Amino acid sequence: MKKEMFGHEISVLRDTFRRLLHRKAKTNIAKLIKKTHPADLAVIYRFFTENDQNYLFNLISDNEYAAELLSELDESILKDLLEDILPDRIIPIIRNSSSDDQTTILNALPEEKAKAIIDLLHKDEQENIEEMLAYPEDSAGSMMSRDVFTLNEELTANEAIKDLQNQERAEMVFYLYVTNDENHLVGVISLRDLATTPAATKLKDIMIRNFQYVRAETDQEEVAKIVSRYNLLAVPVISNTDEMLGIVTVDDVVDVIREEATEDFLQMAGAGKDREILLKSSWGNAKARLPWLFASWIGGVVAILIIGFFENMVQSIVALAAFIPVIIGMGGNIGTQSSTIIVRGLATGRIDFGNDLKLILKELSVGLILGSLYGLLLGTLAFFFFKEAPILFGVVVGLSICSSMVIATTIGTMVPLLLRKLSIDPAIATGPFVTTTIDILGVGIYFLIASALLL
Repeated sequence: MKKEMFGHEISVLRDTFRRLLHRKAKTNIAKLIKKTHPADLAVIYRFFTENDQNYLFNLISDNEYAAELLSELDESILKDLLEDILPDRIIPIIRNSSSDDQTTILNALPEEKAKAIIDLLHKDEQENIEEMLAYPEDSAGSMMSRDVFTLNEELTANEAIKDLQNQERAEMVFYLYVTNDENHLVGVISLRDLATTPAATKLKDIMIRNFQYVRAETDQEEVAKIVSRYNLLAVPVISNTDEMLGIVTVDDVVDVIREEATEDFLQMAGAGKDREILLKSSWGNAKARLPWLFASWIGGVVAILIIGFFENMVQSIVALAAFIPVIIGMGGNIGTQSSTIIVRGLATGRIDFGNDLKLILKELSVGLILGSLYGLLLGTLAFFFFKEAPILFGVVVGLSICSSMVIATTIGTMVPLLLRKLSIDPAIATGPFVTTTIDILGVGIYFLIASALLL
């Protein structure tokens, strides 16, 4: 029985594979692969060269194991690995994969190679795969499993149990899906309810008619929200005519949540949206982050121009320059905090349409409270430690910090909400765009207040 490994065990297993690969000990490697869970082998693949990855894969004789391994691999590794595998080797793996894993494998292949593989399959297999590939990427249809069976509502509980016992490939039999004669999904029954119901009871008399479902075109992030909100182990996917198409299981939803969260965090940090950026080369990594950092560069140039415009003031009151980093840093930090809170709220569904003004006012008040506190502290510090500066210098610093933080929280809140209304991913709001805007406004406000009170 294969078991999942963590931490130290993974390191030990990796080193063991390395030693065996160095000796080219085929027999021992093959035995070790059989004892290793596919998910663990997928993690270990990240530490091997492309040649070693291909060598290991060629030693896997079990097509079902190979299918599970491919489904667990990182996307970039999967693409590189599949490039060197012949279609004749991929076909039996495809046939041993679930429908959602089939689309993952085929989507990772070059279009011509994927088409050649599909052409070699049986006609019914081709139809099923082409139907799956026709659904939008990252939709419920593209990630659903078709390995699910349905029960007619006229069956009795005893007949349903017998049908269930004859199913071998059914995925996650936690819920039983009940259909009518037109194959329309009309109800759901838990396995527990079926097992505890009198044998002669018809399914239509015990099924739950009010249940959660998604359409094939539903975005995967929305599917994840539904599964999470209602604590489901699986959610049925139905067509526009209410026909049962398949199910999305909780294990797939966990992957979606992880991928979406990773993507959002990368965008918020201004590092692009490639979930596998750590697996890229240095040049590929730099290229992905280059356009995002350009916004910061532009912001820095504008801030320099603003400071240059007030050069005479800085020269006459040198202490002004000492507080520029503090004002920029405090505003940028609190603005990023506000944006992160809003973006996460939008992603988890905790923020709904209609309460935008309330959110903006709340964050504005937070900025005012914190701005007043830190403005008072920093203004007092400026007053006592820079006694050669004008008497109102502490007031200038305090007001600037407070104003900068109030504006930062307002911008950090408004930009994600505005992007959502424009149907643009709000996660990009907490990248360099927000921090750059806050930096420019913070410096500008600082010198405007200084020129009004000190000149």
